[in-house]
Amino acid sequence: MSDNHAVHMHGAGDEAAPEGWMKAAQLLQDASPLTIPAGASAMTIRVEWGPGDPGTPPHRHSGPAFGYVVEGAVRFELEGEPERVVEAGGTFWEPGGDVIHYQDGNALGNATTRFVVTMMCAPGMPMLELVSKEELEERAHLRAPRVTK
Repeated sequence: MSDNHAVHMHGAGDEAAPEGWMKAAQLLQDASPLTIPAGASAMTIRVEWGPGDPGTPPHRHSGPAFGYVVEGAVRFELEGEPERVVEAGGTFWEPGGDVIHYQDGNALGNATTRFVVTMMCAPGMPMLELVSKEELEERAHLRAPRVTK
């Protein structure tokens, strides 16, 4: 998302109407391109991880997922991208489909982390599918290099 990107809202109305509503919206995330499965459903969930919780094991979603960190910090890693930490007020997204989501755990060892995620799901598919150890080994070459500390 660039600093020059603005939220554009158009509509007919009274030119004398207060404009406060236009300043109330703040763009947090702009993701593209998106592939939304035909007939998809959407689900919004709130996740709470205790201190140091590693989160969900490696998994994938059948459609895109969009998240907002409410409190704490999320350790986030998608296949092909380096691990990163998304702090409170930050956003993340994943395209869904064949991409493995390696991490979504609490990056803090001494505090709770809370985030909200909206996921789009193909009809008849689970919202989240865990990835087998065998598949992780087969696709290891697609994972970004790990940083050792």
